[in-house]
Amino acid sequence: MGIIQTQTIKGTIYSYLGVGIGFITTALLFPRILSTEEIGLLKLLVSFSVIFAQFASLGFINVINRLFPYFRDKSSGHSGLLFIALGVSIVGFVLSITGLELLKPILISNNADSSSLFVEYINYLIPLVFFTAFFNLFDSYIKALFDAVIGTVLKELIQRILIFGVIVLFYLDLLNFNQFVLFYTIALSLPTLMLLAILISKGEFKIRLPRKSLFVKFKKEIFDLCFYGILIGFGGIAIMQVDSILVNKYLGLSLTGIYATNFFFATIILVPSRPLIKIATTILAEAWKRNDIKEIQIIYQKSSINQSVIGILIFIGLWVNIDNIYFIIPREYEAGKWVIFFVGLANVFDMLTGVNAVIIQTSQYFKVNAVITFLFLLLVVIFNVLLIPILGITGAGVAALISVVSTNTCRYFYLRSKFGLTLFNSKMILVLGAGVTSYFISFLIPQFNSFIIDILVRSTVCGLLFISIVIAFRVSEEINSIFIRVLSLFGINKP
Repeated sequence: MGIIQTQTIKGTIYSYLGVGIGFITTALLFPRILSTEEIGLLKLLVSFSVIFAQFASLGFINVINRLFPYFRDKSSGHSGLLFIALGVSIVGFVLSITGLELLKPILISNNADSSSLFVEYINYLIPLVFFTAFFNLFDSYIKALFDAVIGTVLKELIQRILIFGVIVLFYLDLLNFNQFVLFYTIALSLPTLMLLAILISKGEFKIRLPRKSLFVKFKKEIFDLCFYGILIGFGGIAIMQVDSILVNKYLGLSLTGIYATNFFFATIILVPSRPLIKIATTILAEAWKRNDIKEIQIIYQKSSINQSVIGILIFIGLWVNIDNIYFIIPREYEAGKWVIFFVGLANVFDMLTGVNAVIIQTSQYFKVNAVITFLFLLLVVIFNVLLIPILGITGAGVAALISVVSTNTCRYFYLRSKFGLTLFNSKMILVLGAGVTSYFISFLIPQFNSFIIDILVRSTVCGLLFISIVIAFRVSEEINSIFIRVLSLFGINKP
């Protein structure tokens, strides 16, 4: 667990630095500088680009995640795996853009009235798809080399710094809106070139012909992984983006912008899980190679308890301050208040169930994950279509919660029945109890006239109470060890 803990902590620190910058950009500057339609445009460009980029990989990222331990050999360029990956991605990009061009008339006709800005800038999807696809490839490759932090730094921190710079230039009237969208696209694309440069500097960007014997040995599994990887990857990305697309379809670009801004707050909960999942993928693939079920069980339970502590802490911190949030961003965004609640709950449940999807995906039963992902996508689409016309953007949040709970429950019972992996224990009850107690104690705190003071006091009381219970009952070995190290920095001996 050492490398997982170390890289998760580093990745989380960089991610939250990025969240801080993203908060300034997304929550403070965007709503005051851009119209809701313009914010909706940016969200749609990202949503469509990540969907097409996922298809462009043709599922080969799945091959890297699961089979890299068998190809690992630096002297031979890891048996030519990168050579094949690049070739597959280039072919995938051409197919993806061909698909985009074929679908463009439909996208234009569907958005001509409600989202005319999107129609105007639709061609920006081409470079966004290219750079997103190759960032995903290079990030998976360097992650397989036991470095899950650098991709996080570039995507979560550097990219947000670049976007912050672009919006400041626009605010100062140094860019018009056309130039702003161009530079926004460049900001999203530059991390790919940076990651490529890092791979070259590490001596890991080696284009070698593949080792024939290995590819013959794993030929069937590679094709299976690619095929099901397309389904899983496309489904997973579509799940994350389909809500925005359907909100735009039913409610228009303006409410899509409001939805995206509130959705940002809910995604803060998931930040620590991203670096954990990245490094856990590599470690779990190695564990499955050894068939080390004991290590997999340890990773499963520890990922659950540690993510739950952080996820619940952030969720109650957000919800006890929910009214204060709309002193920070314009009041018109309060229409998405319940988006934060329902999407936030969905994210908490996702973290509570640990790295269940990664365990299945890196096992020989990866096909099961494709079935569950398809079920997830189906539920997301059905419930969004049913609930958005009735509940507006809140319906998209409710759809997310129902879908996440349903599919993670399926994964939980599958892992329990197939491998005997268990998840919940008395520690989980303590975490939930600490969260409920901290939340209700917050209601005893009087409302302060200054929303800044109210946020500081309310967050401090809730946070300290929650963490105190978690540490006192030794819910997590990792959190307690971090606490002891922090105390030692101040010269306080181990309690």
